[in-house]
Amino acid sequence: MTRRHLTWLAILLLALCWPLFGAFTITLVNYIGLYSLVAVGLVMLTGVGGITSFGQAAFVGLGAYATAWICTSPTATQALSALPAGVLPWLGLLLGLVVTALIAWFLGAVTLPLAGHFLPLATLAWGLSLYYIFGNLEGLGGFTGITGVPPLSIAGYELSSPRVLGVLIWAVLLLAIWGLHNLLDSREGRAIRALKSGRVMAESMGVDTARQRMKLFVLAALLSAVSGWLYAHLQRFVNPTPFDLNIGIEYLFMAVVGGSGYLWGAVLGATLITLLKEQLQDLLPRLLGASGNFEVIVFGLLMLLVLQRAPEGLWPLIAAWVNKFLKPVKPRAQGAAIVALARHTLPPAGQVVLQAKDVTKRFSGLVANNDVNLDVKSGEVHALIGPNGAGKSTFFNMISGVDDPTSGTVTLLGQAMAGKPSRAFAALGLGRTFQHVRLLGQRSVLENVAVGAHLRARRGWLAAMLRADRGEEAALLAEARHQIERCGLTQYIDTPAASLPLGQQRIVEIARALAGQPSILLLDEPAAGLRHLEKQALAQLLTQLRAEGLAVLVVEHDMEFVMNLADRITVLEFGTVIALGTPAEVQANPRVMEAYLGSDVVGAAA
Repeated sequence: MTRRHLTWLAILLLALCWPLFGAFTITLVNYIGLYSLVAVGLVMLTGVGGITSFGQAAFVGLGAYATAWICTSPTATQALSALPAGVLPWLGLLLGLVVTALIAWFLGAVTLPLAGHFLPLATLAWGLSLYYIFGNLEGLGGFTGITGVPPLSIAGYELSSPRVLGVLIWAVLLLAIWGLHNLLDSREGRAIRALKSGRVMAESMGVDTARQRMKLFVLAALLSAVSGWLYAHLQRFVNPTPFDLNIGIEYLFMAVVGGSGYLWGAVLGATLITLLKEQLQDLLPRLLGASGNFEVIVFGLLMLLVLQRAPEGLWPLIAAWVNKFLKPVKPRAQGAAIVALARHTLPPAGQVVLQAKDVTKRFSGLVANNDVNLDVKSGEVHALIGPNGAGKSTFFNMISGVDDPTSGTVTLLGQAMAGKPSRAFAALGLGRTFQHVRLLGQRSVLENVAVGAHLRARRGWLAAMLRADRGEEAALLAEARHQIERCGLTQYIDTPAASLPLGQQRIVEIARALAGQPSILLLDEPAAGLRHLEKQALAQLLTQLRAEGLAVLVVEHDMEFVMNLADRITVLEFGTVIALGTPAEVQANPRVMEAYLGSDVVGAAA
């Protein structure tokens, strides 16, 4: 039995037990489904995307109030009197989605640029604001609420019974999990996962991180709105109480306890919290002899326990135990034909690919780089060396779009790149690695390398959710496998990247950069952490890339590696170029010897 079989077995078991559940159990299961729908959105937003939000309950309220208003407001019903009454709830769904999308987009534009603790604090602020808006608008019934919300109907059949409506609730939830699972198992899903571990890396691979964060924010809000729409027609009554700040915190609690990075963890968390809350509300007053919200205290203690003992939630612990008894899932054969990926045309040998002219970078009174000039030509390996603190990393970031120079120009393939983000450099054919390795640690080597080919495909979120991108996905993974084999990492292809030694992780970064089929490759200390034979293999790979016409710029401290590989070398000291030439010329340069060995040693040698 595989995990897929176990999932279908659980769904079948729920379907068989559904007619046997009592009325109270059906109500609990329905609420679990509604809460899970919100928690799944939070898993995508917080667990995968790294954006903490306490305000999802407000989006649930938007979905609930939109359908309640359109179904009960005299103004709305009179304007839509020509339509059958059974259509109004579905128009309410459409209205709720549109209003939620617009408000979420506006709130995201204000909130998402914030960093650190300011972002979750902002979600607290607008979540509380929307709650009070619900309670203070007379058209929405104030804090009394709206009554008389009609049941849903499909083809004239009313879903008035909680048992019948529950089937729709769980069908929507399972469909959402299926679509989101497909999304995460795609090119766009890898881009989403990259948001949490490091936006600098994602941008350098061509991912528009601001756009991805906004789409995630709106997606989570829409899932909450659908939950609110279903809630309104289940309860037939809407008031602000279920959409306050405490409930928003509870939704986040469900995602964290279940497993904030796992879709099924959201269902587990919603189940545990719903059942525990129902039991504690009866048990604690009997034990303590008074009524009150004692379950909040228990939830707080439970949160501390989970964060201490299971930082990733309970789902990965359960999944690890269950996987011992299950067979691994074999990758499905691709039904669609592999499509051709976009490719860059390499410039002719000897053409200048990247040029920095009079580049200066100042940090207040500190000059990190001073009028640095450097060019890299197609079909050559150019090395940038210098003592620690010479300004190599700062310069590296400026010529790759991570930072902007204070003055001077950076030109890539003839285009001025002033003020452009690093994803624009990637789009023109620049691939890079990092001094401090930036990988998706819990994902496989194959998935990490496939991130590098992000810009070579075009299918978006909807195509991924509906599995209409399988041809592109097969091509991306085939390209990733090719680069992994090329870099000698085939034996690690399915290994989580974080479990590899540092030297191997650096090679994974090189394979990831090559998957983008770049015209120029920027390598930041690629030989650090490699053993002698691994350095030889890396040198052979770079020699092969040079022969293929690729331009390579290497920042490296290993002088033996650099001198045996580079065609030209630029030497920096205190942010200024002190030498440029062939390895032999640089080694014979007195200023270089002084920079590395010191004036006393050079004088004694003379």
